[in-house]
Amino acid sequence: MGDDQCIASKKSRSMSELEEFDSLFPDLVDDLTKIGLKDVEISDAMKWFKEVSEYNVPFGKKNRGMSVAMSYQRFVPDATQEDLKRARILGWCVEWLQAYFLVADDLMDKSVTRRGKPCWYKRENVGTIAVNDSFYLEAALYQILRKHFRHLPYYTSILELFHDTTMQTVIGQCLDLTTAPPEGTVDFKGYTLDRYSAIVKYKTAFYSFYLPVALAMYMAGISDEASHANAKTILLQMGHFFQVQDDFLDCYGDPEVIGKIGTDIQDNKCGWLVVQALNRASDSQRKVLEENYGQHDPEKVKKVKAVFGELNLQKVYTDYEETSYNELNVLIGKCAGNLPQDVFRDFAKKIYKRQK
Repeated sequence: MGDDQCIASKKSRSMSELEEFDSLFPDLVDDLTKIGLKDVEISDAMKWFKEVSEYNVPFGKKNRGMSVAMSYQRFVPDATQEDLKRARILGWCVEWLQAYFLVADDLMDKSVTRRGKPCWYKRENVGTIAVNDSFYLEAALYQILRKHFRHLPYYTSILELFHDTTMQTVIGQCLDLTTAPPEGTVDFKGYTLDRYSAIVKYKTAFYSFYLPVALAMYMAGISDEASHANAKTILLQMGHFFQVQDDFLDCYGDPEVIGKIGTDIQDNKCGWLVVQALNRASDSQRKVLEENYGQHDPEKVKKVKAVFGELNLQKVYTDYEETSYNELNVLIGKCAGNLPQDVFRDFAKKIYKRQK
């Protein structure tokens, strides 16, 4: 088979998996809401929550969700269709978890768009009701887990994994929000590489990378501490790589492609670009950053980006991306142990040089 045929074949399989994955979503929403819709007392709430799920859950890239089934197939090549369906349902639970995080995060960050649409709280008649809606999205995933997995031997393991991951992500969000001082003031004392790494590890890497693979591992009967420690070492490093990309795209990505308008500069985020800038800036450049970072004035945002340009941070990022990808592949070879390396290489290939 030629290279073009191989690419076409892989694309076809990928689309087939996406179609399989997407086909489960309507039934999961129905399971969550159909009983309540028949109860007059709560039918209005169920109609509202149905829209909450349909607006916020299914329109992302779905890489996290689909990775559960794709990883499971690497662990269990002869998986039954029944177990593959379960793996996809677990993948949707990851997507519900992410929707919970994003609805709350957008409100806290005062973001404008998400996935090419207005953020949920920006919708007419929503506003701070989005706080309760985020609670619903979290509760929904546990309803799905109970229905489909409570009779299985790994139920407790995946239940605890979701709870642990939520706690880790909440810790990361706390670090993120409290590192930046109140709106309108700039204090870069806490903007260090160590703090940035901690934020990324807890806020992004655990739920985006370790969670999907760990779910597949528990499904496959891989529950020993050594295997999970090896997977975590690789996947947390991958999560760091992914978040650096995300920070770069927030500033330099095309909003039409990435599906949102980047606001890290305006939101005073302890992001990779500003940390790199502070480590390289002259006294005068640092002063410009201090006077203009963390503010919503478009002219001030331009001045921050001008300093980033003077420091050639786009080249710094390109070099970082190449070096980190190579280091990641070495780490996979070193730490995978008895786990199939393709599980991790599949992830790495998806995110390398991504544009959204």
